[in-house]
Amino acid sequence: MILVESDLSGEWDSSSGLPALAERAVRAAVAASDWNDLGDSPVTIEVSVKFTGNDEVQSLNAQYRGKNKPTNVLSFPMIEGDLLDQLVAAGGGEILLGDIVLARGICAEEAADKGISIDDHATHLVVHGTLHLLGYDHEEDEEEAEAMEDTERRALAALGIADPYPTEVQFQADA
Repeated sequence: MILVESDLSGEWDSSSGLPALAERAVRAAVAASDWNDLGDSPVTIEVSVKFTGNDEVQSLNAQYRGKNKPTNVLSFPMIEGDLLDQLVAAGGGEILLGDIVLARGICAEEAADKGISIDDHATHLVVHGTLHLLGYDHEEDEEEAEAMEDTERRALAALGIADPYPTEVQFQADA
């Protein structure tokens, strides 16, 4: 079972359906991942998603990553990805997978730049953050980055959201 807890600050529209968005995004990310059987596991998997502002995200980014600037999404895993198998094999209880924090201002700016809705971009960021909680990474290795992007594409496609990483194909006209 997957349990998603959401928290909204004053910067996000509390009537926007963000808790349901977060739940759908987390479930889609898990279903598209190497951990797709977690939803059927007897273990309760809990993810916390906080929708907040740039100032709070900047503070967290400075405190935990040494980067004194806001960013679109932060993920705080509670367990190492390679331990997840062992915990699920134990066959019961609850696993606090981790926390995801989104910055409203950055999310809105990026959505506008991409010409997409803020809900679609927030969904992508929650999917991205969930994959980090599951041990996916895009920082160190290009193959891992491609695997993470492919997983994001599958999760977002299942939610009816376009590929956030379109590839540009250039065609040359015949001379």
